Amino acid sequence: MRLFSRIKARDKPTDAVSAAPVFYFGTSGSGKSVTARSAIQVSTVYACVRVIAETIASLPVHVYEQTEEGSKKALNHPLYKILHDEPNTEMTSFVWREVMLSHLLLWGNAYCQIIRSGRNRILGLYPLLPDHMEVDRDKNGQLTYTYTTTEGQMVSLRPEDVLHIPGLGFDGVLGYSPIALEKNAIGLGIAAEEYGSKFFSNGATPSGVLTHPNTVKDPGRLRESWNKAYGGSSNSGKVAILEEGMKFDRISMPNNEAQFLETRKFQVSEICRIYRVPPHLVGDLEHATFSNIEHQSISFAVHTIRPWLVRIEQAINRALFSDKEKGRFFVQFNIDGLMRGDYKSRMEGYAIARQNGWMSANDIRELENMNPIAPEEGGNLYLVNGNMIRIIDAAAAIAAGGEPE
Repeated sequence: MRLFSRIKARDKPTDAVSAAPVFYFGTSGSGKSVTARSAIQVSTVYACVRVIAETIASLPVHVYEQTEEGSKKALNHPLYKILHDEPNTEMTSFVWREVMLSHLLLWGNAYCQIIRSGRNRILGLYPLLPDHMEVDRDKNGQLTYTYTTTEGQMVSLRPEDVLHIPGLGFDGVLGYSPIALEKNAIGLGIAAEEYGSKFFSNGATPSGVLTHPNTVKDPGRLRESWNKAYGGSSNSGKVAILEEGMKFDRISMPNNEAQFLETRKFQVSEICRIYRVPPHLVGDLEHATFSNIEHQSISFAVHTIRPWLVRIEQAINRALFSDKEKGRFFVQFNIDGLMRGDYKSRMEGYAIARQNGWMSANDIRELENMNPIAPEEGGNLYLVNGNMIRIIDAAAAIAAGGEPE
């Protein structure tokens, strides 16, 4: 079924009610224009968006059914193949989730058109560009989704035909772009990168003034010849030859006095703070050590990845399951792989679980991607230490004047 095939085109409503204030892209305090597309060209922004998007896109995602015996994978549910393998005819599940996360992290919202059959069965999910979508309320207070196609046509989508995952917002409907919210911090990073580029393009030497004891007949030609001979990073370090008593006086502040490098380093930390990404994951290992990098990675899984997962799971559960299926079927990501510590720590944890009876040998082997032990060989047995007895038995033995066995 073709995208937008079931949508009627219409003009933009004139009686729409504004939903909430919006933080706009635009000029930052540094004077640089900050948009999603200019911000992604900052290496730290790109690295933060990439590490979050790729991490979530690579996690296993399954549809589960809640039964009396507990939850189990619903492999026969129509949504299982869509979410786990192929959400539409053009994308894999990894690519689809990566696209959705990049939209969320740059624009603050992710949208998908839900394609259904005549029997209301979901056939596919197609991402929509967030900067082409307008979310508002009509005069009756109902949400409206208006999408502008690449040909300029405005189409109206029913709320039930849109999977909308909002980021942090104030009204519970629209999320706000982290780029727009923090455009001053990102604009400073853009300005610092541009300053560094211009610094090297001008010969990696501060600008200055050429002074001549007499009158210069053609100053433009003198400037052009000077830049040709000594401008550009390829000419850095050349010895200047000054004739007729000319002098070169530097008037710019040196980079170390302007704290250029310190500014560049601080902006890396600043942008990592916006996305809550540990600096070592974007290549900044200045404060990373062998003793803390593992815990930083686990903290990244708990405090950065998990909130995004819950946000996505609940949006999917709300939009893609019918009223009859809600509460029985649900979508969940498997984050166990990100929570694993080093080998020694895992083995110590497994030993405690095994000795205290809440994990069997096969439970442990499954987590380590090992083949199970046959049940007749004791692979599914739950064991406890033999010297442990119930508290009530110990109390009864002491009351009888004896020692607990």
